[in-house]
Amino acid sequence: MRPLTLFTGQWTDLPLETLAEKAKAFGYDGLELACWGDHFDVEKAASSDAYCRGRHDLLAKYGLKVHAISNHLVGQAVCDEIDERHRGILPRRVWGRGPKGVQERAAEEMKTTARAARALGVKVVNGFTGSRIWKYLYSFPPVPEAMIEAGYRDFADRWNPILDAFDKAGVRFALEVHPTEIAFDLASAQRSIDALGGRRAFGFNYDPSHFGYQGVDYVAFIRRFRDRIYHAHLKDVYWSPTPTDAGVFGGYVPFGDSRRFWNFRSLGHGSINFEEIIRALNEIGYQGPLSVEWEDNGMDREFGATEAAAFVRQLDFPPSNVAFDAAFERK
Repeated sequence: MRPLTLFTGQWTDLPLETLAEKAKAFGYDGLELACWGDHFDVEKAASSDAYCRGRHDLLAKYGLKVHAISNHLVGQAVCDEIDERHRGILPRRVWGRGPKGVQERAAEEMKTTARAARALGVKVVNGFTGSRIWKYLYSFPPVPEAMIEAGYRDFADRWNPILDAFDKAGVRFALEVHPTEIAFDLASAQRSIDALGGRRAFGFNYDPSHFGYQGVDYVAFIRRFRDRIYHAHLKDVYWSPTPTDAGVFGGYVPFGDSRRFWNFRSLGHGSINFEEIIRALNEIGYQGPLSVEWEDNGMDREFGATEAAAFVRQLDFPPSNVAFDAAFERK
């Protein structure tokens, strides 16, 4: 069966060892390490074999493994137009005296992340890319196509050198397709691949929770990009069957507010059809981790993470190796 892991991004308020002990008790096989908090330091990993051994030894103490690392926060700053918001998510060495030079320092940190992944012995780095054109999503005043093209050129110009470092390290980058990124649905995902000339170092961290409430076919995404699914997050989202006060764009109200049209929820408590996702992942032969990204403002996270592990265990059925009607054939 596929490894069941817990993404540590929502748990970095806890020391890694504390979380590792909890994750084993919750029912997980491993952790997807976030590159912030004390969970995984890319500079230390890229320069110290002892540090990487220490991460493995710590996880092994609790019977856990690591199959991927994630550097969403720094990746976001590569293509974004930097402002005060980024100060709160970036390491001091990347923010510097920001915002001047932040994009360039973020790009160098992502190159370091590729080397850190190689040193740790994992083949996939998940993350964000940022986008200079997300602000043009709603096209008024009308947005000339040339401005969108310029945004994809900027993405390619900034990420191709990073992906060169990934190629050199033998590691792949998996973009979590997500609003605010250069790719947020099927159409923009294809455009991102095209902008990079189809290079194999770039693929996707599949996460259905960012598609459903947009009205995007989250199962078709798996089949369309079957050779680009490098990692998979399992996260649920609820969207209302009736109109609400705050629609798809959120109305400037916080997550968890009952006035919202959609909210992230613990696995099995939202609107995503996970059986169809598992069937599609089986169809494309995906054997990587199923990584639970737990987000639900209405539920205790330890309860939710435990329940989510059991939910995935029951859900993750293997594909059939026979056709059910083959036994009817006359011998």
